[in-house]
Amino acid sequence: MESVIYVGIDVHKDTYYLSSFLPEKNLIFAQTEMKADSKSVMKYLDKVSDMNNGAVVLSGYEAGPTGFKLCRDLIKWNYNCVVMAPTSIAKTTRDKMVKTDKADSVLLAKSLAFHSYKQVVLPNENIEALREVVRMRHFAQKECKRAKQSFLSFLLSNGFSYPYGGKNTYWSKKFMLWVNTIHFNSEYLNFCKEEYLAEAVRMIQRVKTLDKKLEELQETEEIKDKVRALKCISGINTLTAMTLITEVGDFNRFKTAGHFASYTGLCPGSHSSGLTDRSTGITKQGNRIIRRLLIESAKAIRRSCPQKSEYLLKRQMGMPSEIINYADKASSRLRRRMRRLDNNGLNYNKVSAACARELACFVWGMMTNHIA
Repeated sequence: MESVIYVGIDVHKDTYYLSSFLPEKNLIFAQTEMKADSKSVMKYLDKVSDMNNGAVVLSGYEAGPTGFKLCRDLIKWNYNCVVMAPTSIAKTTRDKMVKTDKADSVLLAKSLAFHSYKQVVLPNENIEALREVVRMRHFAQKECKRAKQSFLSFLLSNGFSYPYGGKNTYWSKKFMLWVNTIHFNSEYLNFCKEEYLAEAVRMIQRVKTLDKKLEELQETEEIKDKVRALKCISGINTLTAMTLITEVGDFNRFKTAGHFASYTGLCPGSHSSGLTDRSTGITKQGNRIIRRLLIESAKAIRRSCPQKSEYLLKRQMGMPSEIINYADKASSRLRRRMRRLDNNGLNYNKVSAACARELACFVWGMMTNHIA
């Protein structure tokens, strides 16, 4: 039987630390630190294989900020490499107390050998590039909200509060005309007002620019049909659909809708000990961007009326009848469930999370063609 050598790679921005493990002899060897470069890793793997009569070499490293470039480079040149989910790697108390690059690489090598990890699925490179644009839009929205709040807080702290309506009327034409009437006696405060306002306006424009870009990118051949299908569901707009598709990648890697719902972190946890067995709050595991958007979409369905809006009818126009029927079924079911849970007196946020989990199951069904 051909022996296999497992190589753990502790990756950092500037350096890699590699350790090789031969489970047959319980031997750790060839430990070294090198420059963060794919070609240097390839040379190392070749040497390790040659030292052991051409043994098969499997390398792996933790998913992190360095991304998937190293793994893609190694696979491109026919080397075996996997990316490991950090939360799936078992660590002892000692491992947590003594943390060095050397110790981490040994832990990774042993995790590879004993299969005590979960492999991260490498996304399609084009989908990953689209995901970066979508994430930029989310980041811009967060910065826009912060810039708006900073300006409004500045006005309030200096005695100015918008008198014509609630917060939903902020940043309208009427609001901007009101802002232009504000003048301070201090030139410093006027300077602050102009700077705060300029930053808020700039961020608003940036979000609009990115929204326009997303409208163009949704026509990309790889995701076009999926985006159109998801947008048939009430509460799911272009941003939500593109985020779900680019963040998840291949929905077929989840065997059931329940597995996908667990991935989103919307399933309740469990606390079982002795005679005690009770459910806890949602696990909040997995991708928090997806979880937040699903909850927002569930709330949007809650606010919408059963009669379809013109915007939704436009999104569904030209789509196959089975997709439209499935989307309508999802919206109707979620509304009924929300009403039932509300009537039972359940907390608003709990209702939203429960229905977001169900919406996740419908999304999985739509993306895997389980719409019968």
